[in-house]
Amino acid sequence: MTDTQPWFKEWFNSPYYHQLYFKRDEAEAAEFINKLIDHLNPRIGSMMLDIACGKGRHSIQLASKGFDVTGIDWSEDSISDAKRNENKNLHFFLHDMRLPFWINYFQYAFNFFTSFGYFNTRREHNNAIRTIAQSLKIDGIFVIDYLNVHYEETHLVPQSELEVGGTNYFITKWFDEDHFYKKIIVEDDSLKQPVEHSEKVAKFSLGDFTEMFSYHQMQVQKVFGDYNFGSYDVKRSPRMIIVAKKI
Repeated sequence: MTDTQPWFKEWFNSPYYHQLYFKRDEAEAAEFINKLIDHLNPRIGSMMLDIACGKGRHSIQLASKGFDVTGIDWSEDSISDAKRNENKNLHFFLHDMRLPFWINYFQYAFNFFTSFGYFNTRREHNNAIRTIAQSLKIDGIFVIDYLNVHYEETHLVPQSELEVGGTNYFITKWFDEDHFYKKIIVEDDSLKQPVEHSEKVAKFSLGDFTEMFSYHQMQVQKVFGDYNFGSYDVKRSPRMIIVAKKI
């Protein structure tokens, strides 16, 4: 695998990626957005950036509430699908989060569903945080929804099988000191033979994010541990949802 064709470039454009992860939970996405908006209480018309938006399921929910939402993603197929939902306050662009986007433009920025940690180097991840920080106005709010490393390590299921819409997924998971890995073998009647995809996600702690944020003039304000906005516990919380402010 080379830097010119990273694993996520192919996998995120695959219909199997969207079938495996997103077919089932539009209602869950809507519920999470409702709770997030209740917590943040943004003004109607606020400018919002959804980083790594995929097909735009969260962006669509936000725009339906009266906010002006822009979604960016590196997946050509996802953005093509997302653009079908564009309107006067919902916009989508094909964009690499490591590269600068609109500067000092948004009041809010979001990165949902562990849509971070995919790059090869710490510098690339820092570049992505820089993009996010630069996109925000002073006092702008960034929310990142990331996995909780300790919880993932202790609850990891090494092997599992899943059937979705007639497609079979055989999933193998493991981790080392720096990353979580996943191998996904897909069996489908439409395929001549099974296909294999992989995932690799960096282990970032709350301290890692705090350091990266600080370097780009963002300060952690609050940390939640689940989609019900319960308190964060490093050992027990399934998620790490960080709210930070640009200072």
